[in-house]
Amino acid sequence: MYAGKLVFAQLMEFAPWHTFRRLVAKYRGDFNVRSFSCMDQFLCLAFAQLTYRESLRDIEACLRAQDAKLYHLGIRGNVSRSALADANEGRDWRIHFEFAQSLIGIARQLYASEPLAVDLNDTVYALDSTTIDLCLSLFPWAPFRETKAAIKLHTLLDLRGAIPAFIHISDGRYHDVNALDLLVPEPGAYYVMDRGYLDYARLHALHQAGSFFVTRARSNFKFKRLNSQPVDRKSGLICDQTVRLVWFYSKKGYPDRLRRIGLRDDEGRYLVLLTNQMELPARTICDLYRQRWQVELFFKWIKQHLRIKRFFGNSENAVKTQIWTAVATYVLVAIVRKRLNVNLSMHGMLQILSVTPFEKMSLIQLLTSLATTQNDVGDDKQLILL
Repeated sequence: MYAGKLVFAQLMEFAPWHTFRRLVAKYRGDFNVRSFSCMDQFLCLAFAQLTYRESLRDIEACLRAQDAKLYHLGIRGNVSRSALADANEGRDWRIHFEFAQSLIGIARQLYASEPLAVDLNDTVYALDSTTIDLCLSLFPWAPFRETKAAIKLHTLLDLRGAIPAFIHISDGRYHDVNALDLLVPEPGAYYVMDRGYLDYARLHALHQAGSFFVTRARSNFKFKRLNSQPVDRKSGLICDQTVRLVWFYSKKGYPDRLRRIGLRDDEGRYLVLLTNQMELPARTICDLYRQRWQVELFFKWIKQHLRIKRFFGNSENAVKTQIWTAVATYVLVAIVRKRLNVNLSMHGMLQILSVTPFEKMSLIQLLTSLATTQNDVGDDKQLILL
């Protein structure tokens, strides 16, 4: 019989706690704190993410029901709604932001050898944003429309393992294209994005940094054709051209050549793609753009399985703390999945962990034994993506 640590405690052992303690000291998170530390705050919020708690009252009731086991979870302070609410309101959200970034760095190294649907050895990113609607009277710091508030999650998703390499949280009025200014271009990497990010000056900055981009052209796109390459129209390709921009401001923003690829997708829609990659086959460029849909699946997945649509506090600090804790928890589970070589989808792992946090059972035995018997009939796409 296994007589070791609780499942939740075993999961948390994979986190780099030395980094967390350094960040707490950097931002003075435990200054003047008597009982409920930043570590206690993170563990409570991570527990809430894993077990689908909906409110502070829900977290308090669930943890106090297992009061004798809290010490073995790693929680040393007294769990209460007021203590958790005060911590979310007053302690710097950047502690959890930088901690999530350190976990992302670990996860990306673990998933660096994951195969892509496209035959490329380079890093491929998908850039997009999702909007979370809020009540304007409760969240006045996040204006969106006249009667509505919202926040946006601008996400750069590494398609090897579906790990978010970059996330920026803004109010609803922040335009998507401005997220390009926040990126540090990686030479040789591919950035796949929709036409909401079509800004020629910003795309030219990516080009000058040695990065490649794939995006869609607008319907009023004007160009001068320099030459054309033959294409196989049976594959859905319409044209493969090298072009230059002709409008004054567009040409001023992007003075170099562009590659224009026209295709008809499986639903019969005519799409025009723009890229600065001149060497790859046109079919590969189209397949790259098709992979952009994985970031949409990622947004759908985290909204369904993480607690980022209902918030435990109304302040900007509390909202950002909860979102970054959710990201850290997601990435930590991804790290455990890779290090233990678990043949389960992320959905399957979270379902198991949600009902076994207080169990005394070997984590690897729990996950690997169920991996051989679980049949995720409805999660085929998630198994490939996550």
